[in-house]
Formats: sequence, C-alpha cells, structure tokens
Amino acid sequence: MIAQNEKVINQTKAWLEKVVIGLNFCPFAKPVFEQGKVHFQVSDAQSLECCLEDLAAEALRLEQDSELETTLLIYENSLQDFENFLDVVDIANDFMEEKGYEGVYQLASFHPDYCFADSDEDDPANYTNRSPYPMLHLIREASIERALASYKNPENIPETNIKLARELGLEKMQSLLKDTVT
Repeated sequence: MIAQNEKVINQTKAWLEKVVIGLNFCPFAKPVFEQGKVHFQVSDAQSLECCLEDLAAEALRLEQDSELETTLLIYENSLQDFENFLDVVDIANDFMEEKGYEGVYQLASFHPDYCFADSDEDDPANYTNRSPYPMLHLIREASIERALASYKNPENIPETNIKLARELGLEKMQSLLKDTVT
C-alpha cells in the first residue's frame, strides 16, 4: 500500500512538474513546489462521507502546518466517473463553506476526463485541468491573493492556458499526460 501510494504521488509530482509547471498553466506553482510547500495525500475513500473526511483532514493539516501552502488530495481508486466527480466537487465546496473555510481555502479540481462545459471531449483545452488521477486541490486563499498581487493580468491565465493547449494540440497534450504515469 505504501509503495503504491508513493507511486501515485510520484506520478502526480511528474504531472505537476511536466504539465502544470512545465507549461506554466499555474505561474504560481513552481516556487511553492520547489520549496516543498505542497503536500500530496492519496485517499482510499470509497464513499462520499470518507471523501469529505479526507478533505477535512487536509484542511486541518493546512491549519496546523503554516509552512504548507497547498495540498493535493489524490483519489487513485475512486471518483473515476467525471460527472460523479463534479457532484462530489459541488458537495465538497458546500462542505468547506459549512465548516467555515470559505475565504480561508479555495478548492480546485482536476480529473483524467475533465471536460469544460462548453468544450468537446477531445478539445486540447480540457488538458489544462486533466490530471493522472481525480484530485481535489486545497489552496490557501491568502497565498492566492499574494501571488495574484504580484502577477500582471492574472485574469488572462485561463485564456492563455487554453490557447497554449490548443496550439500544442490533442496528441501532444495526451502524450504529456500519459508520460506522467508511465
């Protein structure tokens, strides 16, 4: 189990390095990753209740460790269906609000089958949010605010990412993602 979790974490780190940082999809990720301020947690949750318990544990981890900026909660063996995953993301956002974390942490999501509502399944733009495993990304709001304050035109980041993914094309984006798990 530990060896498998280590493999999943290493694949997630490879995705973060090669895709998110390598393509500059998140211009704020590189320094946080290089400084070791990202926590990677593999979840074996098989129920919604367990998914939320794991999310609460990661929020608590961030509360208790001020050195960490963010945590990636990785669901290796669950939440494989993208539509079900989106339902869990909605419930997780409500859960975070109920627990008093609104304005403290922001929740982002990544999935192997991520598909924007206005995109075709094979649109390379979807790869800006595709990952080797379903995952929830818990980020400190204060960290986001600090990063945005020093970045020119942060509102252009999604557009820039979509443009780059489309320029690289479907095969290249598929290859980049596949290379992180082989």
